[in-house]
Amino acid sequence: MPLTDCVSRGRYRCRELLVLTVLSIGLTACNQSADWTQFSNHAARPTNYHDLKREVVLYPEPVRALQGPDSLRVKTVQVRLGKQLFHDKRLSGDGSLSCASCHDISKGGDDGRATSVGIRGQMGSINAPTVLNSGHNFRQFWDGRATSLAHQALGPVANPMEMGAHWTDVVERLSSDEVLLDLFDEAFGTRKIESALIAEAIATFERTLVTPAPFDRYLNGNRAAISPEAVQGYALFKEYGCIACHQGVNLGGNLMQYFGAFHMIDADEGGQARGRSSDHPTPVYKVPTLRNIAVTAPYFHTGSVSTLSDAVRVMGAAQLGRIIDEADIALIVVFLESLTGEIPEHALAPLQTSSVE
Repeated sequence: MPLTDCVSRGRYRCRELLVLTVLSIGLTACNQSADWTQFSNHAARPTNYHDLKREVVLYPEPVRALQGPDSLRVKTVQVRLGKQLFHDKRLSGDGSLSCASCHDISKGGDDGRATSVGIRGQMGSINAPTVLNSGHNFRQFWDGRATSLAHQALGPVANPMEMGAHWTDVVERLSSDEVLLDLFDEAFGTRKIESALIAEAIATFERTLVTPAPFDRYLNGNRAAISPEAVQGYALFKEYGCIACHQGVNLGGNLMQYFGAFHMIDADEGGQARGRSSDHPTPVYKVPTLRNIAVTAPYFHTGSVSTLSDAVRVMGAAQLGRIIDEADIALIVVFLESLTGEIPEHALAPLQTSSVE
């Protein structure tokens, strides 16, 4: 029987799969073989830290501390080039927009709007997610259609509702810039500009936009890094079940989920929850990161909720099927505020070229 059939029948729990990977047990069937007996014996015991490879670290919490950007990496020419291109309005069809237009790094990595404004004032249909810590997302865009940051960077440039350009025109414009050509040569060993290299440079810069927060210092052992109220809020965050979708180093960004697992949310009715039915199918979206959530209102892919307390209240009903106590909401919000991190200095420093308007 294939391993996938075993999984579908519930024969392998997540812990068993971890042990299977770490111990390299080569099972090929689900029958009661000697291999299966050996595997079962291993899976029944707690995993010992000393059995793991040195680079594998198990954390006692479902959330991992975020580390700051590498001080040497942020100084590389690829990062510098990516930053230039991230702010370069020549990537748009009429020279009016750059990536930074919808992803203001100094203001949480988004644009503070319910839906973004594209070329020629066109209103988009979805909320711009933050670019901060986006390198830790397993996929990009709300629907997860981009498998990498570089893949994502290719999309908005050619989208007629967003930056409204043609890549051939963008490449031609940038290829006339001798300063930029020198940067491409230094970064990639070629003066031939291509869309793929532009996207990779932007993605390289975006991967350095990590924002360690007070909560990370708390996870690293500094128990005074956050307030007692934030500690209580984190405990409630776990107890209510929010942690089921918002976990890992990014507190989200690592799985897709139904929006409205218990109740659908009607954005046109003030964020009110209503029961699920066949008339209202439940769409699947990437679970967003909660890092810097206190400074990235409005919330959800619709941008329909303006306050963090309302977002917690709605999520309790929609995703958990629970009415969260108001006092508990206040404490959870305090915890979420402790996720606001520091923007890396290199990301806020002025651009070092005169070729970008």
